[in-house]
Amino acid sequence: MIVLPIAAALIALVFGVQLLVRSGRRLLWHEAVWGLALLMFFLATGALVLGIADGWSSAEFRAYWLFGAVLTVPWLGLGELYLLIKPRWVSHVLLILLLGATAWAAATVRTAPMSDALAHEFPLGREVFGDGSDAHRLSQYFAYPGYVVLVAGAVWSAFRIRGRADLRNRFLGTLLIAVGATIVFVGSGVGAGFGNFAVFSIGHAVGIAVMYWGFLTATRPARSPQAS
Repeated sequence: MIVLPIAAALIALVFGVQLLVRSGRRLLWHEAVWGLALLMFFLATGALVLGIADGWSSAEFRAYWLFGAVLTVPWLGLGELYLLIKPRWVSHVLLILLLGATAWAAATVRTAPMSDALAHEFPLGREVFGDGSDAHRLSQYFAYPGYVVLVAGAVWSAFRIRGRADLRNRFLGTLLIAVGATIVFVGSGVGAGFGNFAVFSIGHAVGIAVMYWGFLTATRPARSPQAS
């Protein structure tokens, strides 16, 4: 089953690097932020793979929790806001606020005491940090609003361009991104909530693959009427 997290990490790495390269060429803020978020997903999943493979260290679990359970989704949500909100300065203000929140989250996770539940093969955040602790609740404070912003923004973007033949690829791709994010979110929540590594792994691998598929579909050039 560890093959699935490895696959998810590699997809996220390729996806994130592609977004950052595109953002540098096209000067697109939303793709730059999404690229950073995907690299966070890669770091979190990489830490998960190492923890499952050779036993968890405190650094591996803190990296997995911070970059995966806490930060990836709100940074994806910020990228969606960069895509949708005008004027741009509003998103810049949100970026500064999220950078501050990220620093606070990193300090909280770095200094949080940890229990011996780290000896389990697939430890849960509430067991390691304590149910209701600040480090444990960070995932709720950050990931839930971020998920709502990401999916609501993607659905709204798709709704605005529905029915336009020239934007059919973007419409389908945007919906696939929302579906993929939901698969990751639900799979992570159910898998981590019940300590089911199989559900967690499947959700991560399938979800990130669907998101990447959606991105490739959305950025595919539309076919001209002559080509059809």
